[in-house]
Amino acid sequence: MELLKFHKNIKIRLLESFLSSAIGSMIFPFMAIYLSKHFGVKLAGLLLLVNVFIGIAMNFFGGYFSDQFGRKKTMVFAETLRLFAFIAMMFCNSPWFFSPIITFFMMTVNSICWGLAGPANQAMLIDVSKPEERKLMYSIMYWSNNLSIAIGGIMGGFLFKTYLFELFLALSIASFITWFLITFFVDESMKTQQSEMKTIRLHVNKMFSNYRDVFQDKLFILYVMAGLLVLSMEFQLTNYISIRITNEFETQQLMDWHFGGIEMIGFLRTENTILVVIMALFATKIVKKMNDQQTLIWSCVVFVFGYAIISYSNSIWLLFAAMFVATVAEVLRVPVQQNYMAHLPLEETRSSYMAVAGLTFNLAMLICSITVAISAFLSSFATSVFLTSLGVIGIIIFVRIIPALERRVNGETIYVPSKSVENNG
Repeated sequence: MELLKFHKNIKIRLLESFLSSAIGSMIFPFMAIYLSKHFGVKLAGLLLLVNVFIGIAMNFFGGYFSDQFGRKKTMVFAETLRLFAFIAMMFCNSPWFFSPIITFFMMTVNSICWGLAGPANQAMLIDVSKPEERKLMYSIMYWSNNLSIAIGGIMGGFLFKTYLFELFLALSIASFITWFLITFFVDESMKTQQSEMKTIRLHVNKMFSNYRDVFQDKLFILYVMAGLLVLSMEFQLTNYISIRITNEFETQQLMDWHFGGIEMIGFLRTENTILVVIMALFATKIVKKMNDQQTLIWSCVVFVFGYAIISYSNSIWLLFAAMFVATVAEVLRVPVQQNYMAHLPLEETRSSYMAVAGLTFNLAMLICSITVAISAFLSSFATSVFLTSLGVIGIIIFVRIIPALERRVNGETIYVPSKSVENNG
């Protein structure tokens, strides 16, 4: 019933996010296979890297455009461009026409669209939500995203190879529905003041000024850094941890079933997904009864501790137990962490803040790549100590900034560029 009280923008966002994420998860996680098949492994890796950097760059533009011209305008433009990209990808993988190179260029267009729309989406959710609603809103979004990714990943594994055209057709239809909902049913959440036309040079200067102010907000930057270091532990599961367990986990027997490292990674990921989907339904009620400061710190401690064990152990039951406690901590941490994040940005540059916060995913992947590289020179124990130390540093940062974070949330301290001022009412 609480869901019915949400602003209609939030309800539409939940619907279109679940739909597009479920279908997108049937396709995009497997596009690396598609590119390597048609361009070779080395070139495919380079192409994917180019896509990542383009997405990062456009993230900054998306944040500025959203603050300057409005959330809805930015989202409608991005979704229109994305719709044409998906239709092109569908025709380029149809029974009548086939072009891997155009498909890649349309993937790049999709990355551009994600960069443009992402900050606007996040800022709009904060614009239209009340502070007391946000933990529930983020819990539902977290649950919905994980469920849609799980459904899409499973179905994509069976359908991607044989039914690629049909999947792109479904993705195009989902994209049209998303475009239709945003264009005709979503309300603009930020009314921008009409001003004289600015030259490109003035826009560039203004954009740099916006992001300079964001990076001068030390509390926000430290908060993002702490979240990044803790999150990088989870991302190791599909990077260093997967490699280590695949190489070190000896074939074991459970009842009459023999399995090795690759299967064990599959079990852990399945356990994580199932627990998230089940527990996220109850996370908000649990978190409501807990202190936000203690929930954030202790959930991070348990989360890092759980992944520290997973990064080193080869015991079946210890791995399962560590994943269980880490996932419980993750479910409790996410809504609280995102709720704190929603209080930090200034209203007039909210999308620019969200653009910087959105880099967490890309930087976490970079940390994982570095970990894989140095693991070639370190022992498993030393590598585990390295990645665990990153998580511990993140926890220490959280502990240090929690008092200032609470003052900002309670309105006792107001951030303005280059300084913080006390709010004496």
